Formats: sequence, C-alpha cells, structure tokens
Amino acid sequence: MDSWESLESMENKPGVQSVRVGDVDLKQGDQVVLRPRGGSDIMDIVLAGKTATIESIMQDYEDRVYVVVTVDDDPGKEFGLERKPGHRFFFSPFEVEPLGSIRSDG
Repeated sequence: MDSWESLESMENKPGVQSVRVGDVDLKQGDQVVLRPRGGSDIMDIVLAGKTATIESIMQDYEDRVYVVVTVDDDPGKEFGLERKPGHRFFFSPFEVEPLGSIRSDG
C-alpha cells in the first residue's frame, strides 16, 4: 500500500478522540505548535514553528496515529476544514506541541 492509499484509507476508519502528548490530552479544536522531525522536506521547513489547530486525529490500519491540522495563518484554511488537499497536514503526535507548553529553545 503506498502512502496515498494509506492516507485515503484513514478517512474511512473511525477517528481517535484524543492523543496524549507529554502531560496533555490533545483533541479536535486544540491549538498546537508544529515541530516536524526527521527527514525534513520543504513543507516541514516551512511549517516548523507555526501554530495550527487540530482538525481531527486519525489512526491508520497499521495503528499509527496522526494529528491532522490546519495552519492558523493559512489564507486557505477553510479549504482544510472542508478536507480539501493542500490545506490539511498530517503529523505524528511527537511532531506537535501543545500551545501552552512552548519550549524556549525553538
């Protein structure tokens, strides 16, 4: 299964209500700061440090959890809320930081 098929299959799987990040349970509507890790591509670089709102939390068929966000300062944010491509971004729980717990090194 390629990555696109994996993401599409998540759309049909029941959503996860919350995910624990550090000492905080994050849920739909919560704000986070994006902290992409690993093999950063251009989108990771552009989105690093941005504030985003959790649109949903999804789990794929391999039980990997993704925090799906819309970026707060995206002028096309409403397209992300409509689940259109290009305005919703998928991050692992380890790549988001609850807004109230921003690190001073970032």
